[in-house]
Amino acid sequence: MFYDLFFVIVFRIKFVNLAIKPFLKHTMTDIEQLLQQIRNFRDARDWQQFHNSKDLAVALSIEASELLELFLWKGNEEADSEKLKEELADVLMYALLLADKHNLDIQQIIEDKIKRNNEKYPVDKAKGTAKKYNEL
Repeated sequence: MFYDLFFVIVFRIKFVNLAIKPFLKHTMTDIEQLLQQIRNFRDARDWQQFHNSKDLAVALSIEASELLELFLWKGNEEADSEKLKEELADVLMYALLLADKHNLDIQQIIEDKIKRNNEKYPVDKAKGTAKKYNEL
């Protein structure tokens, strides 16, 4: 009896860990919550039909240009901080929507890029210089 109960418990634990756990999201991350809010906003207005990959990338570029415009003819740190927040939010939202469109794991793609950048820009060669990796 004890062994039967033990087997059932072990089987259930292994089954949950191996078969079910990968499909469960225990808690939503902050990014996932933000993305859900963006989706809700978009979907309430039936705008997903306009959010193909090309147009999301174009919108992202346009918003990045609007962000850049805040610095035009000003010193490095003279951009209006309220406008900066708004334009940066637009850039980030379009970037999140584009990643979502392609089912990309935002955390994973950023971690992968940091890893590649660490390889391209080793600290001993890149520290304190703005040179591109092929010039180090």
